[in-house]
Amino acid sequence: MVFANPVLPPLHRASLRGLAVLCLAALGGCFSKANDQPAVAPPAPVEVQSAARGEMLAVYSGTAPIEADGEAVVVAKVGGELRQLLVEEGAYVRKGQVLAKLDGERLRLEAAQTKAQLSKLERDYKRNVELQQRGLVAVSAFENLRYEVDAARAAYDLTALQLSYTDIRAPLDGVVAERFVKAGNTLNPNDKLFRIADLSPLVAHVHVPESELRKLRAGQVASVQVDAAGGAFQSIIQRISPVVDSNTGTFKVTLELRDPDNRLKPGMFARIDIVHERRKDVVRIARSALLEDDGNQRVFVVQAGKAVSRAVTLGLTNGPMVEVLSGVTAGDPVVVVGQGTLKDGSPVRVVTSTPTPAPAPQVVGTSPAPASSPATAAR
Repeated sequence: MVFANPVLPPLHRASLRGLAVLCLAALGGCFSKANDQPAVAPPAPVEVQSAARGEMLAVYSGTAPIEADGEAVVVAKVGGELRQLLVEEGAYVRKGQVLAKLDGERLRLEAAQTKAQLSKLERDYKRNVELQQRGLVAVSAFENLRYEVDAARAAYDLTALQLSYTDIRAPLDGVVAERFVKAGNTLNPNDKLFRIADLSPLVAHVHVPESELRKLRAGQVASVQVDAAGGAFQSIIQRISPVVDSNTGTFKVTLELRDPDNRLKPGMFARIDIVHERRKDVVRIARSALLEDDGNQRVFVVQAGKAVSRAVTLGLTNGPMVEVLSGVTAGDPVVVVGQGTLKDGSPVRVVTSTPTPAPAPQVVGTSPAPASSPATAAR
């Protein structure tokens, strides 16, 4: 079946053309109004934290094992069978205390023999002194006899010294940290018997980058955190090596630890914070507020519901906080969350406002008393 296209009368066609023109004009007016009045973006939600005054610490942080400052390995100076063990691991010993005894029968016999020879020569020498004064003994014979007496005396002293080595003695005050032998062992000279450690004081050796050398000095205080001992301990820089290791670019800093309760042990792992500068009553803000703009630091401060961009000059950095030298004053609400999409003058809505946290205590403010005997850089 074929349908013919309907043919509209001329009047109707003119009416349709007029209606189309009216519709286009109406649409054009709508677009014109939309362009004249753009939609306003809603305020961006942000979190702010007020800048506040407080103390800032410049801290170098590092790690190191705890060691005994004084330590010695006791070795046998003569050979022989180990007859007695007089101390065990953990025992406190004094310098010169006998720790073990070796079999010394052979050396005792040799000492007795050399002593007898010395006594005989000394008697002969005294008798020849009178004869030599009378001129009855040749000078050469008398001098030879005197040399024999000196040699015999030296031989006896050497044998007596070796005999004394059969008593193994402590070279220093400390604790028996390790025993290497058992009773009945046959020892040779230089065989190890004990390791003695002087636990007062304990030290930690931190290897610090050479860029920090000018910031550290002997006497500066530090905080030492030892998880195995359950807490923080005070320490002081005892000495600083004057030599930089060319292989690692570091120098050695020795810290002396304070442990009045004897909780620390050699070998424990320590986290160390060395405070090399303190600044009081400075303006501090959170590091999370910082944005970098072509190498310059800036932050957003909320004023009258809008985000205002400010360039800032920074000082010390300590953990999550940073010192502001210029650009922000105490009390300014600084945007710490949501600033990444802001522009200068952007409307904002504060959803959370928190005070600036107080700095965590790093170390006790005063230096500890001197002893009886002589880390990632924050900035």
